[in-house]
Formats: sequence, C-alpha cells, structure tokens
Amino acid sequence: MNFRKGNRDEEPEINLIPFIDVLLVIVIFLMLTTTFSKVSGLEINLPTSAADGSETVANEIAVAVTATGDVLVNRQPVAGRGIDELAAALGKASPSNGREPVVVISADAKTPHQRVVDVMQAAQRAGLAHITFATQTPAN
Repeated sequence: MNFRKGNRDEEPEINLIPFIDVLLVIVIFLMLTTTFSKVSGLEINLPTSAADGSETVANEIAVAVTATGDVLVNRQPVAGRGIDELAAALGKASPSNGREPVVVISADAKTPHQRVVDVMQAAQRAGLAHITFATQTPAN
C-alpha cells in the first residue's frame, strides 16, 4: 500500500537569489560608510648617484649637532644659537658652482629634537632643499 501517491522524492533546493541580494546590500553599505584618510609624511629629498662611473666631487654641507646642542657647519662652530645665525652659516658654506648642495645632518643620539628642527628650518631659510640624515649601523 502506497499512501504517498502525490509525493515524489525531490531534492531540497537552496535559493541563492536572496543570499546574493543581502551580500550586495552589505557591500554597498561598506562602500558608503568607509572613510579614506590621507596620511601626511615628512618628505626628505635624498641624493641620487649616477652609475656611469665618472668621478664627481661631493657637493654636500656637513652639519654636526652635539649632545649639548652646539652646531658645527663643515667642522666650523656656529657663533649663535638662533636660526638666523645657522642660516647665515649654511649660506656661507654653500658652494657657488651652480649645483644645489645636500645638507647632511649628523646629530648625536642625545641631541634635543628641537635643535635638529632648527637646523632644518635654517636650511630652508638658506634655500637648501636637499636634506639627509647620517646614521651609523649597529655593531653585530
């Protein structure tokens, strides 16, 4: 006796259309609520080297900042501690061969941060845009 005449063995089926609709709504929600922010950074123009093998004279100004905050430009101490005195010393040390020099700042690890910023401001006032920092690698 077969009491199930009208029932056939059908496979259960998953309808994907509502699932896709829900995913599209979630994607649209995420696209509209996401905020993008631009992170500003410090731009430092580093010197480039030419690989043509020709020997070039280094066109750089060496600035040393001691732990006490004293500044030496090309191994000559700067008389004052103000930004204007530093700018004058950097302008005097800048060669007049037409090429813009690179200011290499060598600061002691215990130098106050403000003093290094003062040197960077003085270089800007002197019209020197190319600045780099000298570091040493740790001994292994």
